This record gives sequence, structure tokens and C-alpha cells, in this order.
Amino acid sequence: MSYNKIATISRSDEVAVSVRNVSKKFRLFDSHGDRLKEALHPFRKTYHHDFWALNDVSFDVRKGEIIGIMGRNGSGKSTLLQMICGVMQPTRGEIETKGRISALLELGAGFNPEFTGRANVILNGAIMGFGPDEMKQRMPEIEAFADVGDFFDQPVKTYSSGMFVRVAFAAAINIDPEILIVDEALSVGDAKFQHKCYNKIEGFRKAGKTILLVTHDIGQITAHCNRAILIDRSHMLMDGTPRDVVDKYVEMLFADQSTKVNLAEASPASPEIKDDANLFFSDNNIMNALHGHRLEDRGYFCNGTARYGDGSAVIEDCVFESDGKINPPQIRSGSELAIHFKVKFKKNMIPFYGFAIKNKAGIEIYGSNTFMQRKKQTPVKEGDVRIVTFRFSVPLPLGEYFFDLGVGTPDGTDGGIAADTRRSIVMVRLYSEAKSTYNGVLDLDPTLECIPVP
Repeated sequence: MSYNKIATISRSDEVAVSVRNVSKKFRLFDSHGDRLKEALHPFRKTYHHDFWALNDVSFDVRKGEIIGIMGRNGSGKSTLLQMICGVMQPTRGEIETKGRISALLELGAGFNPEFTGRANVILNGAIMGFGPDEMKQRMPEIEAFADVGDFFDQPVKTYSSGMFVRVAFAAAINIDPEILIVDEALSVGDAKFQHKCYNKIEGFRKAGKTILLVTHDIGQITAHCNRAILIDRSHMLMDGTPRDVVDKYVEMLFADQSTKVNLAEASPASPEIKDDANLFFSDNNIMNALHGHRLEDRGYFCNGTARYGDGSAVIEDCVFESDGKINPPQIRSGSELAIHFKVKFKKNMIPFYGFAIKNKAGIEIYGSNTFMQRKKQTPVKEGDVRIVTFRFSVPLPLGEYFFDLGVGTPDGTDGGIAADTRRSIVMVRLYSEAKSTYNGVLDLDPTLECIPVP
């Protein structure tokens, strides 16, 4: 395949990775015989069909950024990383990198299964341009980080997947790279090792290193990245903040186009509720607030939020209540918050209801639903309307928080089958009338005992 280099574009010294109009084509054959027939055919008859793994992808990564790359399986993420590392070349376009790259592209890549962990580390260093003596100087730190004990001097073919990734990651991060690329490798490590890895990644970030992280774990993207890229079916769909990209990714995952109901059209102005027997409560102020409005028409709610579900139920409206106020612009930290939302059912079903709270980085602070809490719900019929209320205190630090709401039906899993899920539907700002007495995610309000010892 030819590598067509496009005209060089002026780049800032602050750019570590530049991807410009990159496309990658593979030739796919239905069988090995077709490959041989095409190679030997006297008139060069083609037996393959072209598959574009990537199509016209462009973005820059600045030095010191941690970029998360998301997408469904087969979207082209790993192909992109392999081209950035130089393992393969683009069919069209240009990739420029500045700085030494260390990569964990896939489990087993670059390691000889017959060599010991120690020998593979030396081999990996040689590939990166380090001599055996220099790697031996780094070896104690690598061995300590990998923490596989006596297995470090055993052939890696005897390793478990978790042990393998420990050695591979330890080797990758201890050669002082300017650019670190990780492709799903950390998902096989245990929680303790993952915590150690992400502490190391945070240290890289503070040192101004550049990191590209491919993962399906949205928590890792929102917790560690300051930018995210979404790729689907060979095209780059989105380049933005982790929270926005994660919302789009989740919507894309759960929105099965073959069965999805157009939820925007399924929620017209809420009809008047006539059957009060179907309601969980009958507070007149809340009832009035939930009459005759669409969420999209209420300035209190976020515009353009991600939404997915099969349309068997529709969240038509919601109201936030705190300190006697409906949809207050700010909520006092520690006060009670009530979320009321109205659901209309399009099918007979046994429903469950849930909500989640995320900080402005998109990290989930809390999420649960009535199925997870083992709170049984009565069946509903097509046309039924329910108003659901969750009440709780808000022991969170000052700042902005986003709320998700959802309704679904159980299928044996905690997530169930989504009927209508609305992500980041409301942003709430918490304030305090007194000076904060703690740091962190929430207020545990601990008691203290201090007993003198004679």
C-alpha cells in the first residue's frame, strides 16, 4: 500500500501528536484461495474488497494532554494507535509525533513468550534504543513496579494475563517516554495494580508527558482525561470534553436504531393527568409544576442532552425541589433535595426508576435504581402515567453537579432494559452558608473519641 504524504502543515512546538486527514484501507479476502488467485491471476483480476478502517481522521494532541479515545469494537481505535506508533502506515494522510513513544497496544505485543520477564524488559528497552547496561540500571524499579515475585525470571508463557500486563506496563513507563499510549491493557489488571498505574499516569501528567488512553471504561475517561475523542465506523464523530463525549458514547451504545423510538417526538406537551389514583403523591404545587410543559421548553434544564431507550416509556417532565423552592437556581449543601419526574408508559411493563449524580468532569458520584435497591414496583399498562419522587440529603462539596434520570424494565441485570434515559438533564449548583469543614467527595460527618491512656 502506498503512503501518500499530504503537504506539511505548520505545527506548534506544543503539539506532541498531529493527525491530518488520515485514512487506512485494508484488502479483505473471503478465503486464502482468493488471495492466492489474485496474486497469480495473469490479468490481475481482483478477488478482494476494500475495507476502510479509518476515514479522513484529523486531530492534534498537545504536550501534557491526556486524551481518551472511545468507540465501539471495530471502530478503528487500535488501527489509529498502531499508525501513531509507526507499526503501520496510513493509506492516505500524515501523522507526525514529537518525542519518544512507549506503547501497550495489545496483550502479548512485542514480548517473546519463551523469554523471561526480565529478558523481555531488556528486549523492549533495546527496541526503544536503550542498551543492556542502561536497562539493568532501570531494572530494580521495573521489577518492583511489576511486583510478580519469582515469576519475573520465568518465561512469560507461564504468566496469567494480569501478570503479563504488570510486566509490560512496568517496562513501558520506566523508559522515560514523552508519549505513552495504552490500548485497553489495564482492564486485565486487578484493582490495586490499576490504582498504582493511574497514580503513575497522574505523575506523568504533572511532568508534562502526553498520554493517549483507549478504553471502554467511561469512568477512566472522565477521571483521568482532559479531552476525549469518539470514533465510530472509521470516522471521528466528536472531539470535546470527556463528559460530553462520554454522554454521546453511551447514547450511541444504547440507541439501537432498528428498534429505537424517536423519544423527542414521543414526548409532546404533557397531557392533563386525570387519574390521580396512578400517582405516588398528590402535592398540588408539584402537580401544577408538572402540568403542560415539555422539558425542552424549560430554561432550568440542559439543552441537547444525550438520550436513549426503546421508547416503551417516556420521561415527560421533571421538577427539582429544595428548601420549599421549585427548580431553585442553587441548592444548599446538606439540605434535602426531592426529584419529581413524570413518566408515561407506551407498553405494559413492570418498571423500575433510577437517577445518578455526576460532577462536572462526568465522574459518577452516585447512581442507583429501584431494582438495585430491591424495591418492587407494581405493573403498569399502556397509557398509564406515574409521578416518581426520590428524596435524599445532598452531603456534597460546593460546585456544579449533573443529574441523570431513567426508567426501564428489569432483565436480571442492574442496568436492565432502558426505556428512556436522560443524561445530564439538569445542572445543579451547591452552595454553603458556612465555611466547609472537609475536603473530598462527600461529607461523612464523623464522630470523634479521644481517650487518654494512663
